[in-house]
Amino acid sequence: MAVRYYNEACSYRLPEKRRTSAWLRRVAEEEGYVLTDVNYIFCSAERLLEMNRQFLGHDYYTDVITFDYSDRKKARTVAGDIFIDVETVADNARIYGATRLCEMRRVVVHGLLHLCGQKDKTPRTNAAMHRKEDKYLRYWEEER
Repeated sequence: MAVRYYNEACSYRLPEKRRTSAWLRRVAEEEGYVLTDVNYIFCSAERLLEMNRQFLGHDYYTDVITFDYSDRKKARTVAGDIFIDVETVADNARIYGATRLCEMRRVVVHGLLHLCGQKDKTPRTNAAMHRKEDKYLRYWEEER
């Protein structure tokens, strides 16, 4: 079971990778799953826009796209590739009054929650996603 971090078309480096990986394993366990292979790929806004158009048919910028390879029914494992647009995350941090790192952690856990089956397309599921993000961000702070 591994969490890996990559860069594609950007130079972003997530701090505290080992601690982040342990935190993400705990999140998956709290959600009732075992984290197997999860890859975080940090990239530029243009790269994620290109992927959004190509794979999802959406013509807009987004902060995260998740490709889910999980087996939530039989093995109860989560696996996938999570692409994160570091530029949009920075823009959202300014909009929401958060630090860039805090917003990045929110997006990192957001992607994992998608792998755990959490949806966010309706007002109700979006609110539930946000509550879970807040809960798991508190876990991060408690583990300091």
